[in-house]
Amino acid sequence: MREETFLIRNQHEQTSAKEHTVPIYFTSSYTFDSAEEMRSKFAEEEESFLYSRYSNPNVDEFISKVAHLEGAESGWATATGMASVFTTFGALLDAGDHVLSSRSIFGSTHKLFTEILPRFGITASYGSYDDVDAWEALITTATKCIYIESPTNPALDIIDVRKVAALAEKHNLILVVDNCFATPVLQQPIKLGAHISIHSATKFIDGQGRAMGGLILGSNELIEKVKAFARHTGPALSPFNAWILSKSLETLSLRVEKHCSNALEIATRLEKHKALRSVKYPFLKSHKEYEIAVSQMHAGGGLVGFELEGGLEAGKKFLDALKMIKLTANLGDVRTIATHPASTTHSKLTPEQRAEVGITDGFIRISVGLEHVEDIWEDIEQALAKCFTTSQVF
Repeated sequence: MREETFLIRNQHEQTSAKEHTVPIYFTSSYTFDSAEEMRSKFAEEEESFLYSRYSNPNVDEFISKVAHLEGAESGWATATGMASVFTTFGALLDAGDHVLSSRSIFGSTHKLFTEILPRFGITASYGSYDDVDAWEALITTATKCIYIESPTNPALDIIDVRKVAALAEKHNLILVVDNCFATPVLQQPIKLGAHISIHSATKFIDGQGRAMGGLILGSNELIEKVKAFARHTGPALSPFNAWILSKSLETLSLRVEKHCSNALEIATRLEKHKALRSVKYPFLKSHKEYEIAVSQMHAGGGLVGFELEGGLEAGKKFLDALKMIKLTANLGDVRTIATHPASTTHSKLTPEQRAEVGITDGFIRISVGLEHVEDIWEDIEQALAKCFTTSQVF
């Protein structure tokens, strides 16, 4: 089946009720016909549902769909995207291990590397996203994995996944890619050479600001380690959220196509606006990594970034002037969303750290939704007009 058909038609085996759509399996545990059956299944002599912290029909169905899209052998689902990030490192790293990461990462992941993992004897170093050639010098005998986001959050920079994968292979390292911004529809890191692909399913996969969830996808060998860690630490996805997220997958391709077309149109118009210092969108030819983006992504995604003249005060003015577009830290919603990373998602970074990853005080991130593109543009345009004089705008 082609992608769009698979996401709609791939469902679990029907029960005796012959349901047309997947039911919700609201159960915390499962029964056994005998003590011997219970023993053998807990001993993993045969596959079975044991307890919903371990597995559940809704969760398994959700994982299988995204694993197919990503070209992964297996996967594990968690309660949130950050739970997937932490679970991956908790499962694969030991005290004394080292992570090499791109400097351009989500604020909570930065906190994980700098404050939480060091408590367990795990260290991290950062390399510049635009100089992968220099990363080899940062690899030590303790380095066990490489971690990247592409596109990066929130600056929308692009990292050459194939190039990083070659480096990981050369040094026998595990390459973990956060694929949240691209979605499994636009980019499949495992097919580009990565070993693990991570998603915050809360974003584009849900797509409607309702449910939280996370995914870890990779080879059977690596996911077995993830499962062993997660089963005992408990970052489980609920059956209800899995059901919601699986239903959302049925429209993912259609939604992402519209997100991308709207975002490209908005970015193109913003690029011509004289009140802006710069505009970032992976499929704009002006983007520094445009050639890399088009080689590893099918389209540019639903996020646009731009820098306002006037810094922090201009950013506040712009956000306060928006009418239809709402202010929230989420993204990937059917509704267009605006946020100011320097004062929200990346506020815990120092000004110097933000500058290193392209987050200036005047940087705005727009998650472009599915509304009519003219309505989105008119709201952005009127908000920009209120921030600047006529001469600045025109």
